[in-house]
Amino acid sequence: MATKNIDHAFTARSKTGGALEPTYSGALSFMRRKYTKDVKGADAVVWGIPFDAAVTNRPGARFGPQAIRRASAILDNDPQYPFSRDLFEHLAVVDYGDCLLDSGNHQKTPGTIEREAAKILKSGAFLLTLGGDHFVTWPLLKAHAAIHGPLALVQFDAHQDTWEDDGKRIDHGSFVGRAVKEGIIDPDRSIQIGIRTHAPDTFGIKILYGHEIEEMRASDIAYAIVDRTGGKKTYLTFDIDCLDPAYAPGTGTPVAGGPSSAKILSTLRQLNQIDLVGADVVEVAPPYDHADITAIAGSMVAMQYLGLLAERKARQEEMNNGNHNGAAVNHGNGI
Repeated sequence: MATKNIDHAFTARSKTGGALEPTYSGALSFMRRKYTKDVKGADAVVWGIPFDAAVTNRPGARFGPQAIRRASAILDNDPQYPFSRDLFEHLAVVDYGDCLLDSGNHQKTPGTIEREAAKILKSGAFLLTLGGDHFVTWPLLKAHAAIHGPLALVQFDAHQDTWEDDGKRIDHGSFVGRAVKEGIIDPDRSIQIGIRTHAPDTFGIKILYGHEIEEMRASDIAYAIVDRTGGKKTYLTFDIDCLDPAYAPGTGTPVAGGPSSAKILSTLRQLNQIDLVGADVVEVAPPYDHADITAIAGSMVAMQYLGLLAERKARQEEMNNGNHNGAAVNHGNGI
């Protein structure tokens, strides 16, 4: 017990390291990361956007960040599967808490999200967002594109989200088309996976429909994503309704005929070749969930992002150490 602590979300002295506290107790931040608004030195910042006023069917995604954090508690302590490592040994991650929104003035919501996201991104940290409905991705894309330019979008979803939009709508079903029209994303480098509905316009985005990925291996899906993004700066958005309702019943607009969580998590695991600059998981709606099935899936998706970041940092450190050693040898030979 001497090595354990409690309420690691508040008592942690470092942005790295596991919590080592019972999974069934303590303050529930995402994977027990320290709650703080101080993002200095953080490799990644996790935050929540509890907003669901843009839904076109069932509300409830405003409770998504809470549910995902609660489900994530069990993912700390042991080396995280399938990465076979403690993700936080070297990866500094903090939980920034939630975005403060005016519940009575939704027109202010996108600007509020964009400004707060830009503030976090200014630190150089990777931003991992827990939604909220899918509209929150619109201001997040704007904040990321302001730094990186037009982005490749990788979208796991049952819906294209390209319905008609006047540029002012607060709507989770039209933001992708708006992002294309405003030059925020590059449709020639963007791809949607798991689509099981039709919209009037694809905007040139490549689509892997639900029936197609049913016949594909996870490695084939991952290859299609890597090939489509082509090394461009990439934002990955994951609408939990990409999964079949059997694996994610707790969402606002479920569509039958989707992939299993196992197949999609395996796909995410193989995306270490894309230049990932930001990510989210959205549309987890706990009021319709059972036994935290959907929240668990959402927390696993979010953890996969951090796993990819941890491996990327490890590769960079190995390269830097190798270059350093090589430089030392060359210098010695020069003498």
